[in-house]
Amino acid sequence: MRPHGMASTPAANDIAPAVLAIGRPDFPNVLIDTLRRQAGVGHCMVFALTRTGAASCLLDAGNIPIGSDLGAAYAGQFHESDPNRDALFEAETTTPIMLPSFAPRMYGARYRKIFFNDSDIVDKYATAIWVDDTCFYVNFYRITAQGRFGDTERARLQVIAPAIGASVARHFQQAPTTTPDQNLAALFATRAPLSALTPREQDVCRRILLGFSSEAISQTLGISLHSTLTYRKRAYERLGISSQNELFSIVLGLLAGPRGLN
Repeated sequence: MRPHGMASTPAANDIAPAVLAIGRPDFPNVLIDTLRRQAGVGHCMVFALTRTGAASCLLDAGNIPIGSDLGAAYAGQFHESDPNRDALFEAETTTPIMLPSFAPRMYGARYRKIFFNDSDIVDKYATAIWVDDTCFYVNFYRITAQGRFGDTERARLQVIAPAIGASVARHFQQAPTTTPDQNLAALFATRAPLSALTPREQDVCRRILLGFSSEAISQTLGISLHSTLTYRKRAYERLGISSQNELFSIVLGLLAGPRGLN
């Protein structure tokens, strides 16, 4: 049985590069590359909104040439007229928020001209997550040359957006010098069910998540291949799983959970 009734996450391995890039300088590039592969996203922008009224653009990556200008304009003034604002600020939970589907009529004429017509944006999908008094608002865009998101792409975004939002929030909370292994070590040390593993089982599982082969794990830990496979088997049994994909699912579930970002 899976711990705590956790469902398997089909996209776990698919967005692993973005999760493992948390805290690294290349996180924006890895994120947009992941989003392009998984859902045909052309551009991604992330805003931090606070309940005191402050706003800032944290990330601007993709194929919109004036993206940085749009980010500055939104943070400076237009966040106050975003039709999604009420849905964002009415939320009082740390669970991911999925925003309504994009429709041009939702936006005022000036907003629509600047943020869609002049910037060549034809479609948008958005998610958000609150951490304390800050809302991390993640927006995915498509331009005219790409056309609107198809049904398959929207379905993929529906699956991966919560974990992407949680990963973005964690990235902007991490110290810039932290490494993926340090991030995982902290998660394994403090969060059940991962914290229930023995130190050596944690060592093996962290390296599995980092993409190490069983042979490479054996070499870096200075143990035999047989021992590596035994530690992996025992760890999976403790976690109630049977595959690497399910291990990723647990990590992503913790990242997206209420306490995953503290």
